[in-house]
Amino acid sequence: PLLADADPGDAAIEAPFIFKKDTLYYLFVSWDYCCRGENSTYKVVVGRSNQVTGPYLDKEGTSMAEGGGSLVIEGDERWAGVGHNSAYTFDGTDYLVFHAYDSQDEGKSKLKLAEITWDAQGWPVIDPQILAH
Repeated sequence: PLLADADPGDAAIEAPFIFKKDTLYYLFVSWDYCCRGENSTYKVVVGRSNQVTGPYLDKEGTSMAEGGGSLVIEGDERWAGVGHNSAYTFDGTDYLVFHAYDSQDEGKSKLKLAEITWDAQGWPVIDPQILAH
């Protein structure tokens, strides 16, 4: 069922960003709750398509328009609300730029930058150790 934008429940989704890598388009989005400091549950998921207009499918082949999305990165004990991302290539290296709430600094939002590597199937991978820094 459709949910009202004012009360999305578990369907909170925002911050879409499309990144082209080789011949594929990747749609990164943020799921769950933002802007609640240490109580934020934001995480980044992705789907990909051969066309910029979609459909964007996750690793299991589920359309993002139907709830699909493969996890790219989520928070940990220190960093909550990992999301609102964008992706860029600088000097031949791909990066994910996002924010996260620092539980060791009163839940303040901080900018994070992580290198994207790509697995054998062409999916983006972020080393979760990036949150250790």
